[in-house]
Amino acid sequence: MSPSAAPSKKKVVLVTKFAVRDHEMVPDHVLLTPEEGVEVLKAFNIVAPQLPKIHINDPAAKEIGAKVGDIIKIVRKSTTAKHSVFYRLVID
Repeated sequence: MSPSAAPSKKKVVLVTKFAVRDHEMVPDHVLLTPEEGVEVLKAFNIVAPQLPKIHINDPAAKEIGAKVGDIIKIVRKSTTAKHSVFYRLVID
């Protein structure tokens, strides 16, 4: 090795898996059972396609193992109502 060539230093980067649901800005996402989904649809007197949508590739949907056709309950913190509940249909 020539005197002018300094040994290269390798940079080590540790990568840890980040849980999306642990972030304070991500509301709680709960995957409903098929029975719970039917109850929600009955309560609102609607069919599943009338629900707002969430894409299968949404990080929170992926993390809870959602599949196309599942219904996700999203519970958001609210300054006026303590919490607000929303439902989303998983689409492709």
